[in-house]
Amino acid sequence: MLFSNLKLNNNESIYIQIKNHISSMIDKGLISNNSKLPSTRELSQLLNVSRNSVVLAYEELKSEGIIYSISGKGTFATSQNTVLNIPWNINWDTLENDYSKIANNMDIVKSEIPWRSDLISFKSISPNGELFDMEELKKSFLNRISIEGHKILNYGYAKGYKPLIDYLLEYMNTKGVDTSNKDILITNGFTEGLDLLLSSFVNKGDYIICENPTHNTAIKIFKALGLNIIGININKDGIDFNSLENTLSSLKNKKNVKVKFSYITPSYHNPTGIVMSPENRYRFYNLMKKYNIAIIEDGFNEELLYSSSHIFPMCSLDNLSNGVIYIGSFSKILFPGLRIGWILCDKNIIYKLESVKRCKTIHVSFLDQGILYDYLSNGGFEKYVKKIRKFYGDKFNFAYKCINKYIPNEYILGDGGLHIFIKLKNINSRLLLSKCHEKGVIFMPGDVFYIDNNGYDTLRLGFSRLSFDDIKKGIKIIGETIKELAVEI
Repeated sequence: MLFSNLKLNNNESIYIQIKNHISSMIDKGLISNNSKLPSTRELSQLLNVSRNSVVLAYEELKSEGIIYSISGKGTFATSQNTVLNIPWNINWDTLENDYSKIANNMDIVKSEIPWRSDLISFKSISPNGELFDMEELKKSFLNRISIEGHKILNYGYAKGYKPLIDYLLEYMNTKGVDTSNKDILITNGFTEGLDLLLSSFVNKGDYIICENPTHNTAIKIFKALGLNIIGININKDGIDFNSLENTLSSLKNKKNVKVKFSYITPSYHNPTGIVMSPENRYRFYNLMKKYNIAIIEDGFNEELLYSSSHIFPMCSLDNLSNGVIYIGSFSKILFPGLRIGWILCDKNIIYKLESVKRCKTIHVSFLDQGILYDYLSNGGFEKYVKKIRKFYGDKFNFAYKCINKYIPNEYILGDGGLHIFIKLKNINSRLLLSKCHEKGVIFMPGDVFYIDNNGYDTLRLGFSRLSFDDIKKGIKIIGETIKELAVEI
């Protein structure tokens, strides 16, 4: 390709034309320093000229220090290109769009205190990897490769790996969901699912209703897409339904206000850990139905329901309708590194989302989907869930008792799961975090979960990856520090 634009003529010696062409290419930086050139035989055949002409050209270039040869290895360029060494600096700050600015400004990985091995960190609500059944996962990997062969390493389908889709449809059936008019799209976890859905159905300036506080990543996506967020406060009794009904009533007759969606996490809500009662699920569903506002249900950590019998997801109330879109994921309990989630909703919606998915990322890794399907379908998942329910249940109960004993608070929220939410008595959690950090303890300040700059006196404690000793030690340090701050105030 380097010589495709070399057109030889009869007005000048062949070797001079070859020499000048190579010299020009090197000077422009199109042949970089130390790049290997074709052998004289190869180049003569390529240009259909005498090999002697190429030899003469190379000799001239060597004498001028433009190329050099190494015995047994070949001939190489010596580039002294000056154009490429001239700095070229684009001011990317001026080109950055609002989406990037919001994503960067709200990136808690960059803005919050980072994890260190010498800290007792209550920040994470990720699963404890020590509980993963690695032997079963290895078997699933080998089994899928054996069954699918090279096919599973090639391009897949935007909707997802069909055996996994079929498994998840049946899985949702066990939760009381009639999937006869529903379908599933596999996503790269919850985050892509929510972004994919909203990118397909909202416009900048549309409105969305959500709990306040709510999932920080959801807030980030809402704001990055330019949505107006209507927050419904959560207090010690859960979501404030009186406020919700008043808000819906007041918005009904407002011009230029289009509420496209409501976003809700009924089970182990992040960050409060509250599990919404069956009665309140009915109440919320019927309110959204009354005002014709589609529901996005975050199926967060439903599998960890160890404090009571199974509570149906909200989408099970919508069986023959199309008003609820369920986004599921196992990421907070199982193999988050696989980044696999799913959207369950009306078939017509999935049909549209499939094309958007294909436009954005084509498909989720078929190998990862195949491995997960094999693991889920061989019975290992049921055993794993039974094990982690007890493991995390014991940790939750222990942490809850420690908080009650050591941390002065206005109230504690949490029905289980992997975290507990605390409202303090007029103590700034940011100041508390700074003081605790000095003592080797960090946590997630609650304000990152609020849409309206509230929550300055709240915090979330994640305990999934901590030992019982560290849970107790860390909570005691937080409690002692709160008492110190209370004296100062």
